[in-house]
Amino acid sequence: MKKNTSSIRHDLSASIIVFFVALPLCLGIGLASTTVEGLSPIPMAGLLAGIVGGIVVGMISNSRLGVSGPAAGSFSAFLLALIFAGLFQVVFAVLRAGIIANYLPSGVIKGMLAAIGITLILKEIPHLIGYDKDYIGDESFFQQDGHNTFTELIYAVKSLDFGIAMIGLISLGLIVLFELPKIKKLKVFTYVPSMLWVIVIGTVINITLTYTGHDLHIAKEHLVQIPRLNSWNDLQLQLSFPDFSFLTSPQIYVVALTIAAIASLETLLSVEAIDRLDPEKAITNPNRELMAQGIGNMVAGFVGGIPITQVIVRSTANLNGGASSKMSAVFHGLWLVIAVLFIAPILNLIPLATLAAILISVGYKLTNFKLIKQQFSKGWEQFIPFVCTILAILFTDLLKGIGIGLIIAVVFIIKRNFSGNHEVVASDEGFEIVFGEQVNFLNIASIKNTLMNLPSGAKVTINTQNSKSLDHDIQELLSDFICVTAKNKQINVTYLGNHLSL
Repeated sequence: MKKNTSSIRHDLSASIIVFFVALPLCLGIGLASTTVEGLSPIPMAGLLAGIVGGIVVGMISNSRLGVSGPAAGSFSAFLLALIFAGLFQVVFAVLRAGIIANYLPSGVIKGMLAAIGITLILKEIPHLIGYDKDYIGDESFFQQDGHNTFTELIYAVKSLDFGIAMIGLISLGLIVLFELPKIKKLKVFTYVPSMLWVIVIGTVINITLTYTGHDLHIAKEHLVQIPRLNSWNDLQLQLSFPDFSFLTSPQIYVVALTIAAIASLETLLSVEAIDRLDPEKAITNPNRELMAQGIGNMVAGFVGGIPITQVIVRSTANLNGGASSKMSAVFHGLWLVIAVLFIAPILNLIPLATLAAILISVGYKLTNFKLIKQQFSKGWEQFIPFVCTILAILFTDLLKGIGIGLIIAVVFIIKRNFSGNHEVVASDEGFEIVFGEQVNFLNIASIKNTLMNLPSGAKVTINTQNSKSLDHDIQELLSDFICVTAKNKQINVTYLGNHLSL
């Protein structure tokens, strides 16, 4: 019982941190994904996606730490297409498509985590100092306003707001202070997360500046802006529903399949990444996760949300917050419901700069600069795909960057296979060619080269005793060498193994 109580306490504490990380992301992505020329944006769409991602997906998923929410960089999706996208994801789960997650190279996954961390830091610096032109949660290098990640920093510095920057930097300083081991152990942080104290202090500072009429107070447009729902009509105005008259349109199903593929890939990437970060090394069933995401997207489509995926930023915040089970994700969804229905006026007092400071701290933990040194020590085959993935994500977006990273990793894998899965040991008695456990047709070029370079009259031992699998093409090559080439070059061959019929 005591263990269950402790688990709930940790999950509640972590859920509050995830809630404050998710809140600006839901609002920002919701606005960006529903902004269509001539129509008003619908910020509630992002919040609904966060609520469904937390409660519905959280309950079905078996991911211990994963948190789902609206996907950045998707598009203004047709809600009907989103319903079918969810259905496609359920089909993917039934077909066991989640197995793809097992084939993602470690260097690419680690590069993705570092890149998301660096991107988060770079993207949130403008919000930290009062430049809120781009929406919070944008992960793409090229922005909707024509700027990019780096030009946005230049514009932000030129437009620096001293009041916002002051509160943002104070918030960031408090986060660093509260992370110090001696401070972290204080009882005041046992039941109330340090991040919540940062938000309270940042908000109180701005309220004080506002009520004293100080010039450094933060204007309303730089605060959280949850839609105010004073009546049922207000809620109805914020909601939109699928138009089933489009059922006969082929384009709906093309869009649905696109959403399903993108959301599924992002989810599998996040699942694999968070499982590797999990200190308990829990293994998430990727097919069950796809099933949960699919059901979540169908629900989101019916209630007016936007595409849902498991999100690395929120999941990392959940991990760092000390979550011990998936209930943290569910609790964060409930906090979003409470925020929308009951405490929007209070939350609308929070400076975006303070939330940006929290996101920057999440980005720093994701980047993990020690990891760069670790990857370098593993050799170029691990380091180059790692660095290329980071750079590709920074200068494009998550999916394009991952695609580039995977291509580079596959090139190294093929190169390694072409270079051979065998070793030549030279001694006074001659040469021994020892083959590895798995030898396939990709190794044939290097094996041919080895056999061709053996000197005439040499003594050679071909050893396949350790080989569990020896490709038929390799068997044929070795048989031809022993029976024909070796005799012509007067090479004395001894064969050890049971793969060849000589």
